[in-house]
Amino acid sequence: MAQTASFPWRPGSATGVGSYPGDDPAEALRVVLGELPGLPHLPELPGRGPGADLIGRAAGLLVELPVELQPSGWRLAGRPGRDLRRAHDHLARDLDALEEVAGGYEGPLKIQVCGPWTLAAGVELPSGHRTLKDAGAVRDLIASLAEGVAGHVAEIRRRVPGARVLLQLDEPGLPAVLAGTVPTASGFARLPAVEEAVAVDGLRRVIEAADAWPLVHCCARRVPYGLLRKAGAKGISIDLSLVPDRDDDPIGETIDAGVALFLGVLPGTDTQLPSLQDTAAPARELWRRLGFPAATLGEQTVITPACGLAGASPRYVRAALKRCREVARTLHEAPQM
Repeated sequence: MAQTASFPWRPGSATGVGSYPGDDPAEALRVVLGELPGLPHLPELPGRGPGADLIGRAAGLLVELPVELQPSGWRLAGRPGRDLRRAHDHLARDLDALEEVAGGYEGPLKIQVCGPWTLAAGVELPSGHRTLKDAGAVRDLIASLAEGVAGHVAEIRRRVPGARVLLQLDEPGLPAVLAGTVPTASGFARLPAVEEAVAVDGLRRVIEAADAWPLVHCCARRVPYGLLRKAGAKGISIDLSLVPDRDDDPIGETIDAGVALFLGVLPGTDTQLPSLQDTAAPARELWRRLGFPAATLGEQTVITPACGLAGASPRYVRAALKRCREVARTLHEAPQM
């Protein structure tokens, strides 16, 4: 039987993963607040270019570790430059829009930041090697990110005083980091696997520094559920279509521990949406297969798209978010249909 848990959202809630098409943060926020009133999120708009992307946005939060953009990607630099200023400008515009559009909002509000291990695999050292290659550099990166994320959360609270902030760490690269399959700079070799205890410690440092309700998004086939729980994640966001039957035990243990599941039920790019019941069916089947009471399904899950929506059309985004909201409501109100 799952432990009783208190979540900062109402049962039957839906939210987005993070990214959104277009370049207008105020308009994106208005759509999110309209379609996801129970658990809105701060949209990310990577289509604006460098500095608005997953890695560049998080790199812009680093404290005393400036970055610059090279042909190969983001790299630690000796001093701040125009690339870093661009990242700061993108975030500043997002926060200004958040304050303008949602400053009076009260309730749960999710923000997203690239997690430390995906960031370490994506940012280069000045030498051109991945930061992940150097354990000392990784420790410095994690400490810097933790401080930057804490400041970011504090700024969100200042801009939206009535919000209860949820911090989502995006870790799509974590399974590769743990498996030792991250390529070296040359691409001819692979970096050694990071030990689980080290990975747990790195995530925990960022989670504890932020002092927000923590969840981790990992849209991969090998989600390390146990590791994420050890690191302090109270929610885990997954692509439900990638969950194999062999993951039943770790998912069941996660639910039993009272951790929330953010279930991605719709593709992140334009497609013909299935019916409401067909969209809800995989979540119901997962719960039934694991043997948990149907009545808890709408309480311990949040419904989302499978991944970010940056590659989708605005029309599809609205339809997908609306469908997620409808699925969440029906799973709560009619879990056994």
